[in-house]
Amino acid sequence: MFDRLFKIFSRDVGIDLGTANTLVYVRGRGIIINEPSIVAINKKTNQVLSVGVEAKKMVGRTPAHIIAVRPLIEGVISDFEVTEQMLRYFFNKVHKDAYSFLVRPRVVIGIPSGVTEVERRAVEDAARNAGAREVYLVEEPMAAAIGARLPISEAVGNMIVDIGGGTTDIAVISLWGIVTSRNLRIAGDKMNEDIIQYARDQFQLLLGEKSAEEIKILIGSVVPLKEQLTAAVRGRDLISGLPKEIIINDSEIREALLPSINAIISEVRDVVEETPPELVADLMTRGIILAGGGSLLRGLPELISEAVGIPTRLAEDPLTAVVRGCGIILEDVSALKEILVNS
Repeated sequence: MFDRLFKIFSRDVGIDLGTANTLVYVRGRGIIINEPSIVAINKKTNQVLSVGVEAKKMVGRTPAHIIAVRPLIEGVISDFEVTEQMLRYFFNKVHKDAYSFLVRPRVVIGIPSGVTEVERRAVEDAARNAGAREVYLVEEPMAAAIGARLPISEAVGNMIVDIGGGTTDIAVISLWGIVTSRNLRIAGDKMNEDIIQYARDQFQLLLGEKSAEEIKILIGSVVPLKEQLTAAVRGRDLISGLPKEIIINDSEIREALLPSINAIISEVRDVVEETPPELVADLMTRGIILAGGGSLLRGLPELISEAVGIPTRLAEDPLTAVVRGCGIILEDVSALKEILVNS
């Protein structure tokens, strides 16, 4: 009886539980939430003050008793209770017109490939504690491939590179399964750190993480551009301790990002080298598909294509590929159960 009530009042959701952003797909409605994976907490009372966009505005601007926490690091849960609070907030936002005590959604969640049993269990338990009725887990490269509408059910090679905030997932998929894969803890957050370190070393300028991310989005590239891009960067002078502004260009950001980009390309090459020859032949004609926010760096498809010798292109709307894949699975969980992760 209660199960029937939960089904009536609850909306099934697919979640891309990302290190940087969480996206929520609602069955029958599409993607309705895309917010930063950040929670602001009052340490004196342990009260959650805000989640998502409002919490991100507080990063670096809070008094000592208020902290803005990112509960996921490198794609896995680092703070279980805060993740639970964040998921509950998103569930309630989806069901704001329903009775809260009857909200027990069925949930499909994307997780990085290669996570441990303990890390998988943490995601599942956090979702159940936040109010989920049933929890299904799917590896993010598989979800991204489904979201990009790749023919993963056929006996052909499909290669996906999903560059998120905390991790980069690289996988070759065929016949509903991952043939060979890599999970790399180098992605968007590491690139932000690279820019912060570069500004410190080259200009004696201390940048905040938010400023570094804005510069990466504004002028970040991995190949020389036809026209030079520049941007003003503001931070604290490490020598005088006073505010300082400099003008930085795309070639300097390229230099800062080079170690992380080279590491990702090296892993892509390794995956290709481990792929069976027949599937490599498929990749030569089908190409490599890039997904995730990190794939939006200017010139990245061209650089990977040149380095690996396989045509490379962006997925349609790469930022939402994983959550769209979760949504497709959600629409017919019983038919797609074989691709879900057992925990």
